[in-house]
Amino acid sequence: MNQYYPPLFLTLKRIVVCPSKSVLLPLFATALACQSASAVDNEVAKSSTEAEPADEYLISGTIVTAQRMQSSLRAHSGSIAILDNSALDLIGHSHIQESLNRLAGINFHRNNGQEYLPAVRSPVLTGPGACGGFLVMENGVPIRPNGFCNVNELFETHSEQAQRLEVIRGPGTAFHGSNALHGLIHVLNAAEINRPSSLFLQEGPHDFSQLGLSLANDTWGLALTTAHDGGYRDESGYDQQKLSVRHASRNKKLEVITDFTATNLNQETAGFAVGKDAYKGSQLSKVNPNPEAYRDASSARLSSKITFANDLQITPYARYSEMAFLQHFLPGTPLEENGHHSIGLLSHWQYPLNEQLLVQAGVDLEYADVWLKETQAEAVSGSPFLAATIPLGKHYDYQVNSLLTAPFARIQWQPADALSLTFGLRFEHQQYDYNNRMLSGRTREDGSDCGFGGCRFSRPEDNRDSFSNLSPKLGLVYQLAKHHQLRAHLARGFRVPQMTELYRLQREQLQTDLDPETITNIELGIRGRWQQLSYDIALYQMKKDNVILRDTSFFNISDGKTRHRGLELAVGYNFNPHWDLGLSTSFARHRYDNNPGLSTGGVDGNDVDTAPRHFGNLRLGYSPNQSIRGELELSHMGRYYTDPENLHHYEGHDIINLRLHWQITPRLGTTLKVLNLTNREYAERADYSGFVGERYFPGEPRGVYLRLNYQLAED
Repeated sequence: MNQYYPPLFLTLKRIVVCPSKSVLLPLFATALACQSASAVDNEVAKSSTEAEPADEYLISGTIVTAQRMQSSLRAHSGSIAILDNSALDLIGHSHIQESLNRLAGINFHRNNGQEYLPAVRSPVLTGPGACGGFLVMENGVPIRPNGFCNVNELFETHSEQAQRLEVIRGPGTAFHGSNALHGLIHVLNAAEINRPSSLFLQEGPHDFSQLGLSLANDTWGLALTTAHDGGYRDESGYDQQKLSVRHASRNKKLEVITDFTATNLNQETAGFAVGKDAYKGSQLSKVNPNPEAYRDASSARLSSKITFANDLQITPYARYSEMAFLQHFLPGTPLEENGHHSIGLLSHWQYPLNEQLLVQAGVDLEYADVWLKETQAEAVSGSPFLAATIPLGKHYDYQVNSLLTAPFARIQWQPADALSLTFGLRFEHQQYDYNNRMLSGRTREDGSDCGFGGCRFSRPEDNRDSFSNLSPKLGLVYQLAKHHQLRAHLARGFRVPQMTELYRLQREQLQTDLDPETITNIELGIRGRWQQLSYDIALYQMKKDNVILRDTSFFNISDGKTRHRGLELAVGYNFNPHWDLGLSTSFARHRYDNNPGLSTGGVDGNDVDTAPRHFGNLRLGYSPNQSIRGELELSHMGRYYTDPENLHHYEGHDIINLRLHWQITPRLGTTLKVLNLTNREYAERADYSGFVGERYFPGEPRGVYLRLNYQLAED
C-alpha cells in the first residue's frame, strides 16, 4: 500500500531508508550549501520581535547532562536535544509526551492517563525490561535504581514545572551507566531559585484541571502541581500531586544545592480497544474493557549536590517508590505491588593539566532494597488450560538487595583551537542478592501442582547474580567556521538485565543465563547557524547485541540482535521579526538481525514492530508583538508494523495542534491550546496480539485547554 509523505519527509526518507553507497558526502554537502536548519531541538517560543536565530545557544550555550557540572555544548560530540522554559511554558503539557515528541528522534506513544511507551532513537520498546533502554534523571540523579526501572517512570518526575528538558540521543557519556542505551532524559529545576513566584491554572476537556504554584527567593524555591482528569474513555481518570523543594547555599569555596521531590498518582486505567480500526468511531473508542484496572504510585527523592571550588562534586541521595497496579493486560488481571528504598553517591572530580588537557574522574555507588509481589484474587475466565495453569493466590513474592560500583574517567584534549577530542571509559559492576519469599518452582502458593504440566509462573531458587560492563566513548568536534561544527561520536552503551527478567519466570524456565544488552553507536553530525537559520543534523548506525526477549517457549533469553540506522534533523528559520518555522524529524530503519526464537517464523531482516520509518513535527510561529505568540503544529506519524512478522500494520496519521499565548499585563498571561484541531480519528498506539488480534489506544478527539498564569509579585 502506498505511503504518504510530505515533500520534505520524502526527500529525507530517501537518504536513510533507501541510501546510496555514498550517503555522507551528499548529506553534508547539502547541509553546508543550504545552511538552513535550525536545531530547534531547543524549541524557543519567542515573544520578542527581534529576528534572531531560534536556538542560538546550540553552539555557544551550556548543558548539564553530559558532564554533571555545567559544560559547553560546543565540546559535546554526541546528539543532545533541549527544551527550555519558554518552550515548556508555551506547551504547558498535561502529559510529557506533548513536549518530548517535538524533538528529533523521540517518539513516545501515550497510553492511558499518565502512562506511555518510550522511544529515543529506537523502536517503541515494550515488555518487562523495555524501560531498561532509557535512563531517566531528575536534577542529576537517576530516579530509579539499576535493574528496577518502570516503563512509565517519567510520571515520577516534576516535568510540569521543569525549567529545562535535556535529552541525549544514543548511548550516554562516561558519566552514565546502565540504561543509557538508546538515550537518556533529564528533567531539570522544577523548584528553581531566583525566579518570580507565580500561580497557574489550566482547564480542559473531560473535567481536566491543573493547578501550579511556584515560590522562590535567592536561597530556596518551591513548586507544587496538582492535576485531575476525568478521562476521555470510560472510568479512565486520574489525580496527581507533585511537590519539589530546592535550597541553595553558596560561598567562595563551597556550593550546596539540595533537592527534594515527592509525587503521587491515583489512576483508573483503560485497556486496549480491541478489533480492526477500533480507534475509529467515538462510541467504540470510548469503551474501557478493563474498568476494574488501576495504578497507584508514590515516590520521593532527596539529594544534595556539593561542589567544592568548581573542581570536586559529590552528590549523596536517597530514594523511595511504591506502586500497586492491576495488570489488565494479563489473564486473571493479577495485582502487582512493588517498591524500593535506595541510597547512593555520585562523584565527579576534574583537573586541567594545562590549557589543552582536562582530566575528569569519579566513582558512583548505589545500594537498593527492592521488592515485588504478584497476587491473583479471582479465578481466571477462559479456556480450561488457562483456568488450570493460572492459580489463585500469590504468583511471585521476592526481595532483592542490589549493589552498584562504577568508576569512570574522561579526558578532553584540544590540540588546536578548532579541534576537540574526548575519550571516556566507564566500568560498572552490578550485583543482585535475590531472596525468593515463596516456594521455588512452578507450583501454586501452597505447593500443590497445577494441571496441564504445571503452573504458568516459575520462581527461581535464592541466588546471586552479578554483571560487569566496560563502556568506552570517543568523540571529536571540529569547528568548521565560527558558527558551524562537524562532530563524530563512537560509543558503547549497555543495560544490565532487569530484576523482572531474571526472577519473574514462566513455564519450565527455573533459572536464566542472561547477558547485559549492549549497543555500539557510530554517529556523524553537523550543527550551526547562519543569519536567521540554524540546524542540527545527525546520521547514525547502531548495532545491538544480547537483546533480552521472551521466546515462543515463554523463556527469557538474551539471544536477540538488531540493527538501527537513521537520520535526525532539526531545522528552523526566522522569516522576519514576526514569522518563524521549525522542523524536527527522524528517518530510520530498526531491523531484526537474527532469528532469536521470537516467532515461529523467521524475523531476520524484518522491521522491529512499532518502529515507524519516519515521524516528525513541523511548527509555524507568529509573534505580531512582544505580548502575543501563536503556533500551528503538525505532528506526523508514519506507517509501522505491529508484529515481528510484519504481517500487520498501522497506517499512521497527521495531527494538527494550535497554541496561542497572550501576555495581557506584565503579571497576567493566558494560553489557549487546541489539540487535534481537525478532530482526526487516530491511534496513540496500535498493536497486534496473537490472542485478540488488532488492538489500540485511541487518540483523543479535539480538546480545548485554557491556561492562566499570574505572577504573584513584580520582578
